[in-house]
Amino acid sequence: MIGKLTGTLLEKNPPEVLLDCHGVGYEVNVPMSTFYNLPSVGERVSLLTQFIVREDAQLLYGFGTVEERQAFRELIKISGVGPRTALSILSGMGVGDLAQAITLQEAGRLVKVPGIGKKTAERLLLELKGKLGADMGGAPTHAASDAQADILQALLALGYNDKEAAAALKALPADVGVSDGIKLALKSLAK
Repeated sequence: MIGKLTGTLLEKNPPEVLLDCHGVGYEVNVPMSTFYNLPSVGERVSLLTQFIVREDAQLLYGFGTVEERQAFRELIKISGVGPRTALSILSGMGVGDLAQAITLQEAGRLVKVPGIGKKTAERLLLELKGKLGADMGGAPTHAASDAQADILQALLALGYNDKEAAAALKALPADVGVSDGIKLALKSLAK
């Protein structure tokens, strides 16, 4: 319903901010990753939002990037993970770290987030696998990221699991081309 807000930042009280949009003040909960990137009070800001309606409240959650909002949306689809828990996860680790933890199936990284126990972490890894993996920030964001993403997709298409593919990808030189990268990755996986 409300997808984006642009206005003047009136207050910053983590995790909540107050945003004035033409005379209407919106209270918006944001993850700490977004909070740290906000401008000073009194300056203009744009936030992508997710509007949540509950029996006892109507809440707005704001995000600085499309990736953060998409990760939030995927997280709240999971049974037992509400908006507060999703916000806590995104505050405790960036989208890239979350995607990498899912790709590599590392429950230990998720358990470090306050409020996430071992069972919740395992459920997150299981339900987000393939939905929030290397395509959402798991690959480095430098010039070679497109090549690395293509190599990863090729390895997955060949039947290797996420963990094997990610491990093979780490062993490759950063500036490797797609075809050479696939060959080198296959050689390292064949050992």
